[in-house]
Amino acid sequence: MFKYLAGCVLAFAPVLAFANTGVAFVHGTSKHTNATADYWGADFINSVRQGLPNQANYTVINCDFEQYMWDSRAAGCAAGQLTSFINSRGITDLVVITHSNGGNVMRWIMSNPTYDSRYPNIINKIRWVNALAPSSRGTPLADAVMAGNVFESALGWLLGYKNDAVRMQQQSWMAQYNANNLYGTSGRPALPRGFWSVVGQDVETAVWDSDSYCGGYHLNLGLEITQAWLNSCSDGFLNCTSQAGAGSVWFYDTQRTAGKEPLSHNQSRKKCFNLDVILRNDL
Repeated sequence: MFKYLAGCVLAFAPVLAFANTGVAFVHGTSKHTNATADYWGADFINSVRQGLPNQANYTVINCDFEQYMWDSRAAGCAAGQLTSFINSRGITDLVVITHSNGGNVMRWIMSNPTYDSRYPNIINKIRWVNALAPSSRGTPLADAVMAGNVFESALGWLLGYKNDAVRMQQQSWMAQYNANNLYGTSGRPALPRGFWSVVGQDVETAVWDSDSYCGGYHLNLGLEITQAWLNSCSDGFLNCTSQAGAGSVWFYDTQRTAGKEPLSHNQSRKKCFNLDVILRNDL
């Protein structure tokens, strides 16, 4: 409800009377040159951008998010691509859609405006960030990876190896960053723009249920295996408490998805259960 009211205020604000709205898709822990095909899926992106007055006003960020969030190859790369998009398309109203560790990269940018001369203009253009399953408080899986535990190869896109982004998402490390370097968590200053989280609560992999195949059955199966490391409320990669740990919760998956289906960590970046339509309408 609060997000709806905030949207109404924005809708009637004179500054947005002639806004040129754009959307940016910011991927999670991985390194990409074609995140459209390799991470989001073109069907998801093309569905979401239908909510734009000008459907050409979108960009898909391709960076090396296997680095620490502040690294020039991570936040620096994202800032460069966002700045180019804003300037080339004349964007005055930017909605950012992130997934997983992409939320940490965007929180770094919004929390540290003096770190990079490009950050203030990006922050000024952002309407809000829609953070799909953000790893705001880290994950026990990152602790397990750094301790040397081996996960199935199906989770390679999710966990990778002992890279700096995985190291950063250890729970104690994220607690330190949240307390000292990032805004938006309890007891810290608010972020300068809204950070709205979509929280995934479970993984379903029943072979007879077609919903279990959305986004790729083998990926969902891997996430169900890793749930053994997590709380009962989790999306197979993150506990719900981590996903809800910064900014504001927009909704818990089953509150708004078609058929009240839960979103696994894989499905929350895919065209599953009307998630794309919800994001489209939000534009």
